[in-house]
Amino acid sequence: MDSKREIPEDSKLERKLKPRQMNMIAIGGAIGTGLFVATGSSISTAGPGGTMIAYAIIGISVYFMMTALGEMATYLPVAGAFELYSKKYVDPAFGFAMGWNYWYCSTMTIATELVASAIVMKFWFPDSASAMWSSIFIVLLLCLNLFSVSIFGESEFWFAGIKVVTIIIFLVVGVLMIFGVFSNDSPGFSNWTDGEAPFVGGPFGIFSILMVAGFSFVGVEATAIAAGECVNPEKNVPKAINSVFWRILIFYIGAIFVVATLISYTDPNLLSADVDNVAVSPFTIIFEKSGIAMAASLMNAVILTSILSCGNSTLYSASRLLYSMAISDHAPKIFAHTSRKGVPIYAVVGTLIIACLCFLTSFAGDSVVYTWLYNATGLTGFLTWFGVCICHLRFRRGFVKQGKDLSVLKYKAKLYPFGTVFSLIVSGTVIIGQGYYAFSASGVDWYGILVAYIGLPIMVALYIIRKIVKKTHIVPLEEMDLSRNDIVKEDL
Repeated sequence: MDSKREIPEDSKLERKLKPRQMNMIAIGGAIGTGLFVATGSSISTAGPGGTMIAYAIIGISVYFMMTALGEMATYLPVAGAFELYSKKYVDPAFGFAMGWNYWYCSTMTIATELVASAIVMKFWFPDSASAMWSSIFIVLLLCLNLFSVSIFGESEFWFAGIKVVTIIIFLVVGVLMIFGVFSNDSPGFSNWTDGEAPFVGGPFGIFSILMVAGFSFVGVEATAIAAGECVNPEKNVPKAINSVFWRILIFYIGAIFVVATLISYTDPNLLSADVDNVAVSPFTIIFEKSGIAMAASLMNAVILTSILSCGNSTLYSASRLLYSMAISDHAPKIFAHTSRKGVPIYAVVGTLIIACLCFLTSFAGDSVVYTWLYNATGLTGFLTWFGVCICHLRFRRGFVKQGKDLSVLKYKAKLYPFGTVFSLIVSGTVIIGQGYYAFSASGVDWYGILVAYIGLPIMVALYIIRKIVKKTHIVPLEEMDLSRNDIVKEDL
């Protein structure tokens, strides 16, 4: 990653992510506690049909965003992709804001996952201290990210693999239960017409869970960031990204269908499902109904693996982004320092120090802190996706304006420009309207507004301040730098 240094050949090999690892990073990035836990409360809120529509909208939006990002990442595979693309194709100040916004989102996500890990461990050790478990997982994440990218890639491969196996087993068991296998009291498809089902709360019910659905997918962007350390990115990045659509369809939509078919949306266990009550996770409920012994403990272990996977991949993404910002003079130069194996060690350590906000669990209730961090990171994910779409639209316009042949692009975004515009509209709609619940006839909930929109003023302020201080301007299409000089030759 540091092109000024002579790096031994064996070290270069250690710094490469293998195709199987890239595929699992892509798959694991979209599978987290949002699927294992949040789907239950979503079904309770919007009903089976409403939940499937909401997750389908977000899933399709994320897919188009990822193909847009994949087009740029295949053309210019670098660490810290978002920040560099925003700088080159939109405005240096926009790159500054995008970089720090995503890094902030990532550090808060790590903190959220560390808080969640402590909560999950209390399922087995209810009288233990949260700070102890958080400390253990901090050390574990540090070890997985500090030595070489191959260690990170291998750990993420197995973390994601456990999640994938669990979901496949769940889908098979669930479908068999629907048709009366493993259970003598299968509801068939009656839960889809029970009460207000399939659409509870109408359009507002669907809109109300878009934010939850979006948070479930935050982290899938790690594939683009990992492109800078991938073997043959022109071939393997598109393969990893193309798998996004199918995993969304099979894992999320399939899991929601199984849960909604076997459990009525009126079941109080769905509404109370939370990370600190795994006993009522919809996955746990269905495994218990199938007669699988110790379902709660098994799911708790899987959720713990999911949490560690998310924290692991997010720390990787955030550290590479911080490294990229340091190279671009958007962050202190110290974060550009790399070890002999190419790991930006100070960026890793610095990111993890900020993530130690999870230690707040020692002073406030675990669930209180978890909920706050969960809400604080949600909007920043949509802001990143919105920014990626802007970058891609300008990237393509710059290509045409400068008369470049589009055949140069080894991978092209699907259904351009419709796909990118669709993702832009969905992300923008959620950004603007996701705090609607704070407004009511009885008055305005200012605390609710703060929680809902806290990420937006932070990003706007970063952009305006940087623009004023550095006197930047939007890059004219004809002056846009479409070269590939930013690629570190030794990483290709």
